[in-house]
Amino acid sequence: MNSQKIAVITDSGTNVPPAFAQEHDIRIVPLLINYTDGTYRSEIDITGQQVIDRLSSEVPTTSLPSPSSIREVLEQAKADGYEKAVIVTISSGLSATNQTAHLVASQMEDFPVEVVDTLSIGIAAGLTVMDASLMIEAGVPFEELSGRLNALANQTLVLFSVDDLTYLRKGGRISEATYRLGSALNIKPIFDCDDEGHYRTVKKCRGRDKALKSTISLIAERAKEYEQVVLAAAVAVHDATNDAALHALEEKVTNAVGLISTSISPDLLVHTGPSLLGMAVQPAIPEMAAAAAALEG
Repeated sequence: MNSQKIAVITDSGTNVPPAFAQEHDIRIVPLLINYTDGTYRSEIDITGQQVIDRLSSEVPTTSLPSPSSIREVLEQAKADGYEKAVIVTISSGLSATNQTAHLVASQMEDFPVEVVDTLSIGIAAGLTVMDASLMIEAGVPFEELSGRLNALANQTLVLFSVDDLTYLRKGGRISEATYRLGSALNIKPIFDCDDEGHYRTVKKCRGRDKALKSTISLIAERAKEYEQVVLAAAVAVHDATNDAALHALEEKVTNAVGLISTSISPDLLVHTGPSLLGMAVQPAIPEMAAAAAALEG
């Protein structure tokens, strides 16, 4: 427990590296994955590989955590000795998790809770969760956390592409027109999250290799805006192409304090399929340098 006794809580869609979450006691509320044979809690009842293995027979749906499950985590944190909490969620433009967290937070008595909307997803959102933990441990007052975390989230760029657009279409994340054009012409869109936290196409590339090279270039270009940056990447399935792309990213961004890698959570895999490679860049707060070095690779 940190000296300020402020709990950090997030949802499974932020893809916080498990080692970091365990070391810093980050409490994770699982999103739900719904199959015809039942509902599974992401990373608790089902793994990413299990989702991938079942995609050929059924593409499930996802749903947000229930208010009771969020409250249960808050109540447990309180029982464990925490006196306040910060909840950092994936984009409100992609999930109602943030709205639900606000509702539950308003109902907590004698336990102040701040809720932060990253307006992002995956490891990009996870960087903001990590920032929250590191800021608290560095002594940043509770009253300042929300503003500082929102500022960092607004400066974070997430980019991702997939080989197969089928899952983004089935989940309603892209239009039918985007799916048909991409599939017919081997167009691989590069997506980010806009100012409202919705997916947006920032570039269209012919083929996977060009998409990965363009993603790296866009990340490197953003990195030039800051004195030091932390890089992050999340992959659905590790392969030689992904490994080469991550190495190229490290080589190109010379002002990075480290590269944090993690796998895609089961709930995000439902919407992206098994071929996703996502990258993120964020200006580095001083405390992140040591954390990124410890987690690199």
